[in-house]
Amino acid sequence: MTTYGIIPARMAASRFPGKPLYPIAGKPMLEHVYERAKLAWDWDVLCIATCDEEIRQYAEGRGYPAVMTLDTHTRALDRVAEAYTVISDTESEDDIVVCVQGDEPLLAMDTISAVIEPFGSDPNVEGTMLAVPITDETLYRNPDIVKIIHDLNGNVLYTSRQPVPYCKAFTPEIGALRVGGIFGFRWHFLKWFTDLPESPLEQVESCDSNRIPDNGRFQRLAPIAARPYFSVDSPEDIALVEAALPDDPMWGKY
Repeated sequence: MTTYGIIPARMAASRFPGKPLYPIAGKPMLEHVYERAKLAWDWDVLCIATCDEEIRQYAEGRGYPAVMTLDTHTRALDRVAEAYTVISDTESEDDIVVCVQGDEPLLAMDTISAVIEPFGSDPNVEGTMLAVPITDETLYRNPDIVKIIHDLNGNVLYTSRQPVPYCKAFTPEIGALRVGGIFGFRWHFLKWFTDLPESPLEQVESCDSNRIPDNGRFQRLAPIAARPYFSVDSPEDIALVEAALPDDPMWGKY
C-alpha cells in the first residue's frame, strides 16, 4: 500500500486558538505529533497541511514538509483531501490517506498501525477510525469527547457528543469508546466523503464522521488497548497530557 500521512493544523481553532504551536513539556504540540507519527510508521509521505504562514514557517524550520491549503476549510478532512491532491502524483483510488489530527500529542505506534493495518487485511475496508476505550466517567460525560456506537462487525454506526451507550451508573464494562483523532481512508472513499454536503446528523452532533453512515457507508473501528490518552481540545487538556508524558513509552525518543 502507498500510505500518506497528513497532519492538518490551523491556528484559528475555535476552542483553543493557536494550539498547534502551544508548548507541551517544552515542545510545540505540532512537534510532538509530527515526531511521533514519523516514528510510528514507515510512511511513503508524511506532511503537515495548513492555511497559516506561521505554521508553515515553523514546520519548514524544523525540516517538516508542509503544504499550504485554502483558508476556507472548516473541517480537517477537507484540508487533508486538498493536501493529498497536491502531494500525490497519481491520485490512485486505493492509496491510503491517513488524517493524523494535529492535537494528538500522545499518539503511539499501535494507534497508527490500528488505523492502517485493516486496509491490508480486508480489501472491503474503505475507512477506519481510531477507537479509544473510555475508563473514566468524566470523559464519558464530557461533550468535547466524541463517543462511538458500532455494530458487531466493527462498523461505526454513529458518533455522538452525548454519553453513549446509555447507562444509569457508569462503569468501564459498558465498553464505551471515544474517537481518537486518527482516521484512515482509501483515496476514492475520502474523495466521495468530501464531495458530499454536510449531513443532518453531522450538523446536529457537530461530528463530520456521521456524514458517512448518513449516506449508507461505514468506517471500520480501529480499537487500541486502554491507556492514558488525551486529545487537546481546550487549554485544560495540556495539564493532562503533561502528566501522562513521563510514563509514555515514546517520550524521550524524539
